Amino acid sequence: MFKTKKEFVFVILAGIFITNAVTAELIGGKLIQIGPFVMSIGILPWPIVFLTTDLINEYFGEKGVKKLSLITAGLIAYSFLVLLFAINIPAAKGISPVNDEQFFAVFGQSMWIIVGSIIAFLVSQLIDVTVFWFFKNRTGNKKIWLRATGSTIISQLFDSFIVLGIAFWLPGKINFDVFLTSALTGYTFKLGIAILLTPLIYLGHYIIKNYLAAEKE
Repeated sequence: MFKTKKEFVFVILAGIFITNAVTAELIGGKLIQIGPFVMSIGILPWPIVFLTTDLINEYFGEKGVKKLSLITAGLIAYSFLVLLFAINIPAAKGISPVNDEQFFAVFGQSMWIIVGSIIAFLVSQLIDVTVFWFFKNRTGNKKIWLRATGSTIISQLFDSFIVLGIAFWLPGKINFDVFLTSALTGYTFKLGIAILLTPLIYLGHYIIKNYLAAEKE
């Protein structure tokens, strides 16, 4: 089915990328508190999205990331439509272990989050790939950490504020102070995790590079 190892690598990375992005939307309605700070639980899968974005950028270029980002945004929108239909189909009375109110309490909260996330996702991904290739064109194959971390620092600043602004602040679920604090906290958390994942980026490069080199021998 796969003609080359490079095609197989792309499918694996794309699968990880899409799974984590969609999962983040489904769980994003839950807010958690770490000390005095509040953030969406949906930020947990995003560091994996950063990691796969950098690897796809490196081996499949700017067009590869942009195409995958558009596909993922479409799949998130598809999830939105499925949830919308599921919410409006009544649960079986006395049979379903989850009633309509419980189902809506969990997935109904995801509606604005998905809208905000689609916009934030596309904006941040376009910024990420632009910054990544800005550094890549100037450093070549050196300083992987610079283009990986640099692109994340800038793109996730926009992502954190856009998604929380649309999903929670505009609908009136949180006030401006909580919005500002939560966005900064989420951004700091994602940035910290992205930095901690830097060794995994090098590991991923090593594994993929050696895997693809074996095909050329």
